Amino acid sequence: MKFQTKTALALAMVAMVSVAGAQTIRVANQGDALSMDPHSLNESLQLSVTGNVYEPLVGRNKDLSLAPALATSWKMTSPTVWRFELRRGVQFHDGTPFTADDVLFSLGRTQVEGSDMKSYTNDFKEVRKIDDYTVEIETRSPYPILPDVLTLVYMMSKKWCETNQATTPVDRRKGIENAASFRANGTGPFRVRERQPNVRTVFTRNGSYWGAIESNASEIIYTPIGNDATRVAALLSGEVDVMEPVPVQDIERVNTSPNTRAVTGPELRTIFLGMDQKRDELLYSSVKGKNPFKDKRVRQAFYQAIDIEGIRKTVMRGAANPSAQLVGPGINGFQADMKRLPYDVDAAKKLMAEAGYANGFELTMNCPNDRYVNDGRVCQAVAANLARINVKINLQAETKGTYFPKVLRRDTSFYMLGWSPATYDAHNALNALMTCVDDKGAGQFNLGAYCNPKVDELTKRIQAETDKTQRNAMIREAFAIHATDIGHVPLHQQALAWGVSKKVKLVQMADNFMPFKWMSIVK
Repeated sequence: MKFQTKTALALAMVAMVSVAGAQTIRVANQGDALSMDPHSLNESLQLSVTGNVYEPLVGRNKDLSLAPALATSWKMTSPTVWRFELRRGVQFHDGTPFTADDVLFSLGRTQVEGSDMKSYTNDFKEVRKIDDYTVEIETRSPYPILPDVLTLVYMMSKKWCETNQATTPVDRRKGIENAASFRANGTGPFRVRERQPNVRTVFTRNGSYWGAIESNASEIIYTPIGNDATRVAALLSGEVDVMEPVPVQDIERVNTSPNTRAVTGPELRTIFLGMDQKRDELLYSSVKGKNPFKDKRVRQAFYQAIDIEGIRKTVMRGAANPSAQLVGPGINGFQADMKRLPYDVDAAKKLMAEAGYANGFELTMNCPNDRYVNDGRVCQAVAANLARINVKINLQAETKGTYFPKVLRRDTSFYMLGWSPATYDAHNALNALMTCVDDKGAGQFNLGAYCNPKVDELTKRIQAETDKTQRNAMIREAFAIHATDIGHVPLHQQALAWGVSKKVKLVQMADNFMPFKWMSIVK
């Protein structure tokens, strides 16, 4: 596994302790936001960090219910049209007024080349300006959950983007950067004062913010610390005030320290494995001329060869909930009675033999090692499990800064991914992860190109259905088809564990977002 160099860590520590003042809160994470551009990567850590600077039309309360943000109200005026009344008197950090023009620009920006947010707006037919503070969004089909969908689509300044040649998002897949990568101009409660990628980012309080800021912090210093032991040591020594994640093996240590506590809770994210089911020849494999993953028997063999209970107990130390679906408890549409396929190495070997791979094959597996809880170790365990069915895994575990651009280019055959539905609804996972890939954003994170037209049909109907009983029945049917197809291999929902100084008060949310506006120093 790769960690920050000692030199980089030393510089980061010096930077953190050099800033004095009771109103500075120092936050550490195992990884960094890869960009300040809010449309460049649909990853919860990046959206959490940039969500302190940029804002959506519709936000979330502490209990994850919908809350007015840059829109004060919204309503359906017809089955396919939503009208949003915009908040007046809001300014971007550079003083430019926020108006409907910025909404039209921002929503359009999510749909162009380089955007990673296409799956949120792929069903938009037209966005119309009624006046400076009223917009309408017309969709191709009824979209009753549209306000939920918009909670992570952040608004940018049209004027600022045009002035700074940032009218299109940076493309993380190609390594392209622009002004929005390193600077930010949002409407949110905090501004970016300093940005040093992978070293630190300094946020300062927005004195002209339109709303209430419950935090008493004048400054937030965010520092990535990839090494688990170093991150824990920084918390225990007081060099950082908040950090996440706390490694599961260190939760008790953090709780027994006189100055810190571990804040734990369930997380909405599901960790799963994806397989390339499209290419005629599998990349990075010893199999030539064909793709074993096109055979359901091979996909099922991989599934049943994974000892998920062993991973839960030994790797995750009990802090995981094995899953049979790509969504977990807390997500609307979760099917509590759906069961995983049983762990059965003999059955897996038989399936491999029936598919013509009794002797197995060699394959590269792509994993991050600084994004999810114990991600690299989970992948090591999966590799060891697959060796029992004669599959030799060449594990490529790397920092998310290189991992995500690679897998999002679909330059992978077998990969790990985690997903928290931004809408807290199963439709989000169906649309982004399980529908056939198109050029408008559907299936944007279906990196193995699983495709079943019946799932696509159900996903469209689920989007439009307002009757909860009928909708849940369709969600159940779609999940059942996907499970029967072995479209992906679900692993587990990980648990949240934040390390927090006893002098800091904050709000932990099940989506693992960390709003600075609810983080304060207490005496």
